[in-house]
Amino acid sequence: MTSPYNINQNPHKGNRGLTRAWHAAKNSWCGIVYAYQEESAFRQELTLLTLLTPVALFLHISPLEKAVLITSLVMVLAVELLNSSVEAAIDRISFEHHDLSKRAKDFGSAAVMLTLLAAAMLWATICAPLVINS
Repeated sequence: MTSPYNINQNPHKGNRGLTRAWHAAKNSWCGIVYAYQEESAFRQELTLLTLLTPVALFLHISPLEKAVLITSLVMVLAVELLNSSVEAAIDRISFEHHDLSKRAKDFGSAAVMLTLLAAAMLWATICAPLVINS
């Protein structure tokens, strides 16, 4: 069924239900693989997640605190993917220097930095009592 409000409907939006979910999962996996292959920052942050997840799991903290620590690292990866997508879209338009392109890329970079800062604050807040009381 076509919408009366959108004359130029996307032909790729026709899948529904499990077919749509399957294609979305495949596209998501391709995005992760491509980010791993092409984005050094993504690889560094994935390494951080890989190293710190076991640490979080073995700390003597509540399951909620473990989830918060691991989720903070996953959020860094998610924001990095968004930043990389902004950079790719800008680069597709043009490699020439433009103030708005620089601003968009800087905003994405700042978002990653703030997410890393939030993750560091969460890790410090949850882990500091363990270090102090040991």
